[in-house]
Amino acid sequence: MCSYLPVFNSFNFTKGGLIQLNHGGPQPLQYVVNAAFLASLYADYLDTADTPGWYCGPNFYTTDVLRKFAKSQLDYILGKNPQKMSYVVGFGKKYPKRVHHRGASIPHNGVKYGCKGGFKWRESKKANPNILVGAMVAGPDKHDGFKDIRTNYNYTEPTLAANAGLVAALISLADIDTGRYSIDKNTIFSAVPPMFPTPPPPPSAWKP
Repeated sequence: MCSYLPVFNSFNFTKGGLIQLNHGGPQPLQYVVNAAFLASLYADYLDTADTPGWYCGPNFYTTDVLRKFAKSQLDYILGKNPQKMSYVVGFGKKYPKRVHHRGASIPHNGVKYGCKGGFKWRESKKANPNILVGAMVAGPDKHDGFKDIRTNYNYTEPTLAANAGLVAALISLADIDTGRYSIDKNTIFSAVPPMFPTPPPPPSAWKP
């Protein structure tokens, strides 16, 4: 968790605030959403253990720091970024229109297209005829730049792994603005060993 904090310089951040967990490589958002989920989940675990935070060396950080990190990354993905666009298709006024996705790219016109037949739609510069609502694309580059080009999957490809992380992160932060976190403390962490060992029972009463 400490490595997610900018103060430790474990990872670079773009000027817009996106953590570079793959060290500036392509398709960064799949790593970002899973990190956001893990940070939020760990904060929930600390709350369940009645622990207000954790130490990074001699420095103590509260669980709010983890949640703020997670929220900042999701805010970036949903539009609070230099491009002022959402990287989730169908969310907001500006989002990717040329997603690298076969079902979204080929029109539903009653014609069956084989693998080779679909290439002409992949190469098309027109917006996708079918909007893949809710799909998060691969994301921007290390300079916060983005190219809405269907043939460049490093920017526009959605994946199951990335979108699973997105859903998990969004659910984990669903109540962040209210300050009430709807974690079921009796079940979600029931299989996790306690953070501190159970103290021994008190000695029996002394008798003279």
